[in-house]
Amino acid sequence: MTSDPGRTTDTAQGTGISQVAGAGTIGTAALLLAPRINDTGLQLRTAAGRRGLRACVATSWQAPGELLGSTVHVYGGPLFGDAVGRELGLGLLEPAADWLTRLPPALTGRRVTCTTLAEARRLRPPAFVKPPADKLFAARVYPDGGALPGPEVLDGDTPVLVSEVVRFGTEYRLFVLDGTVRAGSRYAVDGDLSVAPMAVAPASAAPKSAAPRSAATPGGASGKASGGEAAEVLAFTRDVLAASVTQAPLPSAAVVDVGLTTGGRWAVVEANAAWASGGYAADPDAVLDVVLRAGGPSAQLPATDRPFLRDLPEVLR
Repeated sequence: MTSDPGRTTDTAQGTGISQVAGAGTIGTAALLLAPRINDTGLQLRTAAGRRGLRACVATSWQAPGELLGSTVHVYGGPLFGDAVGRELGLGLLEPAADWLTRLPPALTGRRVTCTTLAEARRLRPPAFVKPPADKLFAARVYPDGGALPGPEVLDGDTPVLVSEVVRFGTEYRLFVLDGTVRAGSRYAVDGDLSVAPMAVAPASAAPKSAAPRSAATPGGASGKASGGEAAEVLAFTRDVLAASVTQAPLPSAAVVDVGLTTGGRWAVVEANAAWASGGYAADPDAVLDVVLRAGGPSAQLPATDRPFLRDLPEVLR
């Protein structure tokens, strides 16, 4: 059992959850974490406990009986969301599969199409191919379509995103709530994991737009992301969010990844579900705000978020 700096206790055997932090009463809203808890889950568990939420780690891939009928929020991967979502009445928000294709090329920095795996298997030039949401196969540059998973692995009608190959010098993750960046972190430099916290300044403190640069000049490989680059990240992300209002809508809570290409141009990497995304070095309290909306009760969501609900399967026990 992993230790936690927050208040934790072990629940009785057979409840389906362990390590409960916070108020601990049945009527209290709960944050349910997947069994294989990661670093972000540990941070969110502590943050939830600080604000009086029950923070529970599931002991199996099913909804804990004692949480049925309660107000529950979830953090975990797509498989866990699918396993417990219906029973717990969750509304799991995720960006549309073709969100990236709807953005103008000035923001993506490359041509991106949403197609089927069957069509992608016919590709001849190298391309970056990924599933839009679930990690059904490795997202990477494929030399041609023949290197993609075959029909014996995945059906041909599986949706995929295909994009021109672009190399990023630095990459950042932004947690967005109601059209505003609430938290952020650098997570990669030159394709390698390189985590560093990023200050999220008020909108008035950053420049209105991020101008292209002649070369990538990332912050240090460790420590805090440089203030100048962080300001550019936020300015560019605001441009992306402004375009999303009319051209490529996002749910009210989501994760947007952006990066500086090796050619010195800011571009969108992708968008993902906040309830299933790592926070890296982003402020856990601000990340929790976004996760609670993105992975909370369906009944609490506004009508504008309904188009972004994940289609949850009915799980037979």
